[in-house]
Amino acid sequence: MNRPIYLDYAATTPIDEAVLEKMLPFMSREGQFGNSGSSSHVYGWEAQEAVEEARSSVAELINADPSEIFWTSGATEADNLALKGIYSDSQTKKHLITSSLEHKAILDCCSYLERQGHQIDYVQPNKDGTVTTAEIADVIKEGLSSVVSVMHVNNELGNINPIEDIGSLCKEKGVLFHTDAAQSFGKLRIDVKEQCLDMISVSGHKIYGPKGVGFIFISKATQKQIMPQLHGGGQEMSIRPGTLATHQIVGLSEAAKLMSSSQLVELERLQTLKSLFLENVSNLPGFFQNSHSEAHFPGIFNFGFSGVDGETLLLAASRIAVSTGSACNSEKIEASHVLRGLGLTEDHAASSIRASFGRYTTAEDVKNASREICTVINRLIAE
Repeated sequence: MNRPIYLDYAATTPIDEAVLEKMLPFMSREGQFGNSGSSSHVYGWEAQEAVEEARSSVAELINADPSEIFWTSGATEADNLALKGIYSDSQTKKHLITSSLEHKAILDCCSYLERQGHQIDYVQPNKDGTVTTAEIADVIKEGLSSVVSVMHVNNELGNINPIEDIGSLCKEKGVLFHTDAAQSFGKLRIDVKEQCLDMISVSGHKIYGPKGVGFIFISKATQKQIMPQLHGGGQEMSIRPGTLATHQIVGLSEAAKLMSSSQLVELERLQTLKSLFLENVSNLPGFFQNSHSEAHFPGIFNFGFSGVDGETLLLAASRIAVSTGSACNSEKIEASHVLRGLGLTEDHAASSIRASFGRYTTAEDVKNASREICTVINRLIAE
């Protein structure tokens, strides 16, 4: 069966063959399958060595210390640990600042914290769909604000927020800064020291690594403020206890190294693919784009056609695999909270779809996908 052209890399990526090969020895009886917490024999030592090697490798990529990397099940857990970890069990009600365009993992955490009595300010993006430093500065409350959480790359739009500027502001004001870097880690430059980042969340399956693993960077100065959300055997300095999935951790580390080694070349290639796609579909009737034209990661592109429902377009364009927004929110019929947050009308938001390109997307894929969209749009308009 001919499978559709995959243009949904923002939802997930396939595991790179080199990553899979690196993982396999840590799952078989003949390999290093031991528990990294078993300190009394060689099986445990081998696993622990692999985990710590992976920790050092990942830390180096973001200019962090290995002791600041904690393994999680993914970015969602990391987001929960970052926010709930600061605010849980606090007798003093605190103030958190985020944006209205964040991933549901952040927004749902904030809703939970609001129910606990904490105050949340949801900054609205500017007309281009990015969060500015000035907007953050306007709502910081001296002596009350504890954390600012703003994502690096928006998962539905691809818009890039100025995290370095926001980080500098937070450092100046004495406020912790967390960013969800699920869509940017390995794709854009991240330096936790230069960008004044106190916490970042990362997921393996967005970078051609395995699902079910991620990590959170927590600066040494911030760790003493984190309240664990799980309690168990004391792994990961008790900040995130539980038996470590050595094969997944090794896979994430290998995937991250591969991303880093080709980051600039891949960024340029994705820009070429996006430009080709835009050139082929932008002249169609009713075309519009929601993604920022400049402050934008080219691997994610949000667009649509006025008067054409996005779901209808997806069903009709059966030769391509794209989405109407975040995979975490795809079961809901209502328009995306990200698009509504831009101030778009319900009809405009409902007409929008997201195409996302990745490592295995070719120019031929883009040409064929845009040709399919052209055919479908012309047919739907004619009807």
